[in-house]
Amino acid sequence: MNKRGHVLNALVLSVGLGCLAAPTLDARTLWTVVAIAVPVTLGALVPDVDTAFGTHRKTLHNLPVLLLFFVYPIYFGNLRLVWVGVATHYVLDLLGSKRGIALFYPFDRAEFDVPIGVSARSRYAGGLMVLITALELAVAAALATDLPRRLLESGLRASGLA
Repeated sequence: MNKRGHVLNALVLSVGLGCLAAPTLDARTLWTVVAIAVPVTLGALVPDVDTAFGTHRKTLHNLPVLLLFFVYPIYFGNLRLVWVGVATHYVLDLLGSKRGIALFYPFDRAEFDVPIGVSARSRYAGGLMVLITALELAVAAALATDLPRRLLESGLRASGLA
C-alpha cells in the first residue's frame, strides 16, 4: 500500500470510529472525529519512516514496534491512539500488498502476507484499501458493542461451563 492509501484508510477509519464513539452526528461527533484522526493518521505514517533508515517493511513494520506504541501512553500519558494508525498500516501492508511485512523482526526476518494483496501501483489498490477499511470498521463496531461478551457467554453455555 502507498502513503496515500495509508492516509485515506486512517481518515476513513477515524470518521467511522468517531461516529461509533459519539453517534449523535453533531458537533461532538465532529470533535471526536478530529481528536481521533490526528493521532491515527500520524500513526499510519510512522511505519514508512523506515524508508529513510533501516530496512523497509522490517525495521518499523513489526509487532515489537506496535507493542511500543501501544504501551507508550501508559507511561507518558500522550499518543493514546497512535498505535491504532500503526496497526492499520500493518493490516493494509499485510492484506493489501504482495510483499507483506516482517512481523517478528528483529527476531525473524521472514515476511508474512496474505495471498490477496496487489501491487501498490495496481488499479485495484484503492478498492482493496476501501474493502480492508470496511473490514476494520466492522471489527471495531463489533468490539464496541456487546458482541464479544455475548459470544463468550454463548460459548460457555454451549460447552456446559456456565
